[in-house]
Amino acid sequence: MIVIASHNGDIGIGKAIQILKDGGTAMDAVEAGIRLVEANPDDHTVGYNGWPNIIGGLELDASIMDGKSLNSGAVAAMKRFPYAISVARQMMERKLPHVLLAGNGAERFAREIGAEQWDEMMTDEVKAVWQKRLAQSSADSSQPLDDDTPLQDRVKIATDPERVTSTVNFIAIDKYGDMCTGVSTSGWAWKYPGRLGDSPIIGAGNYADNRYGACACTGMGEMAIRASTAHSVVFYMKMGMSVTEAATQAMKDLCDLGGDYIGRMNLIAMDKNGEHIGMSSSAGREYVYQTADMSNHEFLERTVVDIPARWGSSA
Repeated sequence: MIVIASHNGDIGIGKAIQILKDGGTAMDAVEAGIRLVEANPDDHTVGYNGWPNIIGGLELDASIMDGKSLNSGAVAAMKRFPYAISVARQMMERKLPHVLLAGNGAERFAREIGAEQWDEMMTDEVKAVWQKRLAQSSADSSQPLDDDTPLQDRVKIATDPERVTSTVNFIAIDKYGDMCTGVSTSGWAWKYPGRLGDSPIIGAGNYADNRYGACACTGMGEMAIRASTAHSVVFYMKMGMSVTEAATQAMKDLCDLGGDYIGRMNLIAMDKNGEHIGMSSSAGREYVYQTADMSNHEFLERTVVDIPARWGSSA
């Protein structure tokens, strides 16, 4: 039994591994671990108190995947429901004929299942940072934003590449050998309203298959969407590569992407036997892991795979 997570999953990994030790499933562990991150006010990239979009709305995305059945559930651009991972799980387990609900539909479903709803989702601290960034995005920041306010140029100016790369990822294997992976995020800071990254997209930011392994991504989600990065890692393992070889190749695949927004990418991956790896295009990044026989979690440095940055260029 083992759990791995992105570095910000450290506050939830102890709970996740305890659930496995108590006989719970990988899905139970992943959901519980991520919920603790979603409720953490000091993490501005996931759940409550996350960075808002350009007009100040906090939109949450999440997905979860069962490696045994390949069932999955996801929600996107959801407001006022902090535990997006739990709503995503219910999407799968309530057996709707859908995998992904977004916006008003996701919120309607969350209300139907009685998901916990919070009226206030951001502290004054985060609101102040947003206001400052908003003022920098326009020469006439005194004008209120409404439905007719053009946002394209504002988003380009306000976009902060330092605030696009964090999300929380969890991957677990339980005593039955079943795998689960989950992802939750508040998305790209100051994004255009309705923007979805890779986190709620099965195959892009999240994929699990008991037969081979699992992968979850953080970073510039547009890249992972275009390259189907999470699925690629699992597919390469299916083709006989080790988890390290598979993750390396999927990272290298990103170098073939053209376009303006080629930047940071991170992933964690694990094969069906529990061998794991973390990778990043930036040095100094870590991920966290814990097995059932460990009393505490440990951090490991991610392997660096260079992806030349082309932020804001037309290469």
